[in-house]
Amino acid sequence: MYIAPQFSIFMVNKPGVLAQVLGEFAQAKINIVALTVMDSVEHGVLRVVFAAPQRAKQALSKLNMPYNETEVLCVNLTNKSGALAVVAEKLAKNHINISYAYCTAGAKGGRTTGVLKVADVEKAMKILQQNHKKTIKSKPVIRRSQASRR
Repeated sequence: MYIAPQFSIFMVNKPGVLAQVLGEFAQAKINIVALTVMDSVEHGVLRVVFAAPQRAKQALSKLNMPYNETEVLCVNLTNKSGALAVVAEKLAKNHINISYAYCTAGAKGGRTTGVLKVADVEKAMKILQQNHKKTIKSKPVIRRSQASRR
């Protein structure tokens, strides 16, 4: 789990603009951790988390497109049903609202990255870390005898 900068890039809603933006990142060899695209009648918004945010800023300046930057919480999740629901429940119990969220299709080790926009990312991170430690500690350790291991 970590806090990362997310870039919201405001694009004209017409064919080829998304390809141009993604092409610029590809040419600069900037890996994308997660992204989502939304549209309206007037413009599209590309929200993206990069592996190299400083290099991404340089690429964005070349594109001459308006963008803003905000902190988001990136959570490493198992790639199975309900993984994001567990995180959302923990935050809800502690009165932390999730403005929006999106996930990657997959990450290292068959896992996925959940990106959450919350008002207080540091508080959310502390809550999830505390709950994670409690979950680990609350599971009983079951040891099998030597004979049953064979």
